[in-house]
Amino acid sequence: MLIGGVGWMAGPACLVPRQSVELYNLCKAACWDDALVLQRKLWRLNEAFARYNLAACIKAGLAIQGYDVGDPVAPQPALSPDERKAVETVLRDLG
Repeated sequence: MLIGGVGWMAGPACLVPRQSVELYNLCKAACWDDALVLQRKLWRLNEAFARYNLAACIKAGLAIQGYDVGDPVAPQPALSPDERKAVETVLRDLG
């Protein structure tokens, strides 16, 4: 939005909707410094998506939060226990 967009589709919104709406609201209000601080925090989730598998991260993240949505559709693998722990750590840190 800083360069003129009006919105975005973001994987993190599936797992941290409150923070994602906050980021959107900060951008709409042109509070760029605060938006960038929040975006940097949320970026850890994007890094997990890139390191592992977007669908698997989202599904594991939802399960961690109590929403059992099952594993990703083949051929995408589910996260390993260590990968799931990494996503859990990021979610815990994001509150």
